[in-house]
Amino acid sequence: MTLRHEEPDRIPIDFGAMRSTGISINAYMKLREKLGIKGGRPKLYDLMQWLAEPELPVLERLHGDVVQVHRYRPTYGLDIGAWREWTTPDGLEVLVPHGFDPVKMPDGSLAVMDGDTVIARMPKDGHWFDLEYHPLAHAATYRDIDEYQFPTVSDEEIEFVSREAKRLHDETDYAILASFGGNVFEQGQFDFGWQNFMTLLAGNPDLAMYYMDKLTDSVIEQLKRWLPAVRDYVQIVQVGDDLGMQTGPQISPKMYREMIKPFHSRIYQYIKENSNCYVFLHSCGSIYQLIPDLIEAGVDIINPVQYKAADMDPVRLKREFGKHLTFWGGGCDTQMVLTHGTIEEIKAETKRMIEIFAPGGGFVFTTVHNILREIEPEKVLAVYDTAYEYGWYKNGVGK
Repeated sequence: MTLRHEEPDRIPIDFGAMRSTGISINAYMKLREKLGIKGGRPKLYDLMQWLAEPELPVLERLHGDVVQVHRYRPTYGLDIGAWREWTTPDGLEVLVPHGFDPVKMPDGSLAVMDGDTVIARMPKDGHWFDLEYHPLAHAATYRDIDEYQFPTVSDEEIEFVSREAKRLHDETDYAILASFGGNVFEQGQFDFGWQNFMTLLAGNPDLAMYYMDKLTDSVIEQLKRWLPAVRDYVQIVQVGDDLGMQTGPQISPKMYREMIKPFHSRIYQYIKENSNCYVFLHSCGSIYQLIPDLIEAGVDIINPVQYKAADMDPVRLKREFGKHLTFWGGGCDTQMVLTHGTIEEIKAETKRMIEIFAPGGGFVFTTVHNILREIEPEKVLAVYDTAYEYGWYKNGVGK
């Protein structure tokens, strides 16, 4: 109901149903211990951000209402069709995708390798992996783009996502979010390198547009196979493109409108025209100036609602866009409040955000991006228990 901008009985809660509403494996292990969950090894499924996949007892305890259908190869091209036991550098016993076998380098860092090429690296004493390999770093011509092999969807992935989506639909009562990706702007930064792609957009826009057109063609081809495999079972398709910084958009609204929006529109409208799913966009940072164009492009849901960033005042966001967008996030700031606040300050901030975003529906509660490794379990419980306690519409939300 909330996605239709109607008030349900309670504000829906998301704990870890996508890769920006999750929790660090370190914080998760402390939470698991606090809850008295023993035995077994949790899955470390996001190898870039070091995120845990919440187990059912934890999801239930934190009042979660949403589960995720993963891509088959969510990070570094490693499939999650099978898992193996592994111990993290700081001694946590977890499960990782079976192909994950990082190499310890002479400087003490851990590297994900493809042959002799370092794909990503975790510095010694680091907490997550940074991408190092950019396949188009030296691309300068149309021929370079033509020769690049854009991603495709494998038969194994179609079988995997179809099976998982059907299982979650048939065996649980949770809302189901299917993570797709479909990044355009951000994928350019991954493929070329951040500085190279930003320079390309400004200095050689024709080549940048040629690349994004080819990329979008490949995304649509993926959707032609992937979407029919999940659309009968899921309610939400999650796409992503980080467009913001702490201080404003990464690019001007004019550049977004002229160079990125046409490709977003193609992707998002394809999803809407070929399914009954809502389009969920993850886009970090200060994106207030871009929101009208995102709505026009076909976005139904926005995340993470980084309300401490410039121009992202939550009252104004709800007032100006609350009839058109569902805010999936904005529940409690993780940069300052959750990290440095007291339990009482965290509860008060959570209640305040509920009072702002909940009226009229169009709100799914979750923290502003992932819960970091140092966050104590008492703080995690304070956030989600407060959201549950104060999220009942019949009582007047926030009361």
